Order: sequence, then structure tokens, then C-alpha cells
Amino acid sequence: MTLEEVHGQEPVPETGDRMQGAGKALHELLVSAQRRSCLTAGVYESAKLMNVDPDNVAFCVLAMDEEDEGDIALQIHFTLIQAFCCENDIDIVRLNDTPKLAKILGPGEDASEPRDLHCILIMNPNEDTWKDPALEKLNLFCEESRKVNDWVPTITLPE
Repeated sequence: MTLEEVHGQEPVPETGDRMQGAGKALHELLVSAQRRSCLTAGVYESAKLMNVDPDNVAFCVLAMDEEDEGDIALQIHFTLIQAFCCENDIDIVRLNDTPKLAKILGPGEDASEPRDLHCILIMNPNEDTWKDPALEKLNLFCEESRKVNDWVPTITLPE
């Protein structure tokens, strides 16, 4: 008997289409949020923003490559950010390809230093009318993932 059967939940199939759709939606959301200036990049910048205005955070992306897996400080930051997001009902996903993320977002304001893309926050803009279909797709993806006890699902960005 599986955990889903015990709790009466239907397992959500992990199909390539579902993951590919989430990756495409994340790409669209990142581009849209950056265009609207609703994107915050960086672990420290994100932590400061979450501390000041958690109700304004709509979505969180934690990005890491294999080389970052041994970084204990980064892992501690991720754990704290995940806990904060869960406590404040903020959907959160992991991403294992920071070079693709850097390609989508481009260089930061100071192009001489590499941009910290380990944590990306998508903020609610001041406009009440902003309803991003990509954000809605990602919220649904996260909700479906939680039903099968995957609290921080991993997404792959499209090529």
C-alpha cells in the first residue's frame, strides 16, 4: 500500500508533458515578471524582501547546480527559505540549471559581477489586474505536487 492510498489521494503521474508544461510556464513567468520589474534575484535580497513584505511574494524559485550541492551555507539558506515559504503559503520550486536561468534573465544591473540566481522571488505587482496564466499554471503544478507529498518539486526549463 502506498502513502497516497493510505491518505486516499490519487497519485499524480509524473509525465514528461506535465514537467515540460511547468518548465515552459516558469520560463514565461520569469520573462513576464522581469519585464514588469516584479522579480528579485539573490538569496540575501530575497530573504530581506521576505522579511519585510511576505504577503507580496507570489512565487519562489530555488536554483542550484551540482557544484552547489556541497555548499552547506547555501543549503541552510534554502532550508530556511523553504520553511518561510511553507509558513506563508508561497509556492516554491527547485531548478537544477542555473546557466539556463541566467540565459533567460540576462546580466544583472552590475554586469561586471556574476548575478546571484540561487533564489528568485516573483512579486505581486501593484496592479490588481495582473493575472499571469503562467503563474496560475505553476500554482496548479505545485498544488498537484503537494498532493503526492512533493513539497518542493523540481522543474526543468525547456531548451
